[in-house]
Amino acid sequence: MSFSLEVKEELSKHIGSSRHCQLAEIAAIIDGAGFIRADEDGKLALYLQDDNPLVVRKFFTLLRKAFNIGTSILEDVPNIKENGRIYRPVIVDGKDLHSVLGAIRMIDTEGHIRDISDGMSPQVTRNSCCKRAFLRDSFMCLGSISDPNKGYHLEYVCDRRQQAENLQEMIESFDIKAMIVRRKKYYVLYIKEGAGIVDLLNIMEAPVSLMNLENLRIVKEMRNSINRRVNCEVANITKTVNAATKQIEDITYLRDHYGFENLPVNLREMAEVRLEHPDSTLLELGRFLDPEVGKSGVNHRLRKLSELADKLKGK
Repeated sequence: MSFSLEVKEELSKHIGSSRHCQLAEIAAIIDGAGFIRADEDGKLALYLQDDNPLVVRKFFTLLRKAFNIGTSILEDVPNIKENGRIYRPVIVDGKDLHSVLGAIRMIDTEGHIRDISDGMSPQVTRNSCCKRAFLRDSFMCLGSISDPNKGYHLEYVCDRRQQAENLQEMIESFDIKAMIVRRKKYYVLYIKEGAGIVDLLNIMEAPVSLMNLENLRIVKEMRNSINRRVNCEVANITKTVNAATKQIEDITYLRDHYGFENLPVNLREMAEVRLEHPDSTLLELGRFLDPEVGKSGVNHRLRKLSELADKLKGK
């Protein structure tokens, strides 16, 4: 099972305890996966997308809890196809449908039904808890999240720009940065920061998925930290080896073309110690001298030897 599906399964089991949050969840499902259509007689019916059984099952549970409406997939009413998607009928009873639509503010004072493309009424998500509920069920309908082992990316794929902007406003009300980009005919609202995705999972009340993601983030960050440290140490070792190789080459050149006897005593001792201990660090080389010399003193003498070698090579 993909990580995205694991998140949606966890969200499908969470239903708001208060009725206003349940209404926000119903509104989110209708907004994200619903379609309202009138037949030839003008009778309205509510349809839901056929490809997400988690959403359909949760919608039935919400109807039962919020309205005491017991319903199921209606086999005697044909499915419809709209914008390349298959929709199944879930409410065809006019009284029940008007009760649901009225509760989520989709019917105005004159009895006209709002077009779904106009979005949900802000009254449905006026409370912070209702925003959480709406984001939760919108993610079930429109969202996906990448495998955290590969990268951090969470998105809502929306049909309408207004839909994406409404979700963006809700997410950013919780101080989470979300961006919108156009992808073909869709508007994609996305979060790429791992911390932002963790915060959103917390807001949508998916603690198990949140912990799984956090554990993966910790492991990944530790691995990256270790890799950075190893790379740094390798770079330092390489630098040290290259420097030692250059020093030995210069000292050998001085021995063969200038003679150690012509060097000052401190430089001659330094040259002899370096040739005897080619793998030692500057600190270790200083301990081999008598009297001992600090790291900076050793570096100074080796630099003098290299400068003299370079001068002789130039001549």
